[in-house]
Amino acid sequence: MVKEAQVRKPAGTGQTQRPSDRQTAGALDDDPAVIQAALEAYFAELAPDRASEARALDVLFRDVTGFAPRLWRGNILGYGRYDYRYESGRSGTCLATGFAVRKAELSIYIMPGYADFLAILERLGPHRKGKSCLYIRRLERIELPVLAELIEAGLKDLEQHWPVSAR
Repeated sequence: MVKEAQVRKPAGTGQTQRPSDRQTAGALDDDPAVIQAALEAYFAELAPDRASEARALDVLFRDVTGFAPRLWRGNILGYGRYDYRYESGRSGTCLATGFAVRKAELSIYIMPGYADFLAILERLGPHRKGKSCLYIRRLERIELPVLAELIEAGLKDLEQHWPVSAR
């Protein structure tokens, strides 16, 4: 299996490449230096203002979850993971919480969804939400302590359904 932290520069191109999405299913080397190198490569691909927001979110997610990040498909930084199996027999592994930096918005992932977090969301600041994704245009416009509270509440809710682990 290709480790997600492996980043290479093809000869003569000077461009960084990541393994294909098929190869990045959530497993990442546990070596802190390898993790940091992968994060730096990820941040380097972002516009400067988005890279700054991504770094701030990385610190926040590490502090709240206690987990090191893992790079998942779709350039999602995930913190913690869980294995699921439905009654239908379908099973898999998913990130417990995390974020992705998109051009227009930051996507915050709270799995499996936002349960009954309306009271927290009302204090967060400007956002919109999907089923298990929260969209924020600018990090500076939201209340980071409230986002931390939401991340923590999401993890507690998830743990009522599935065991969450670091890897």
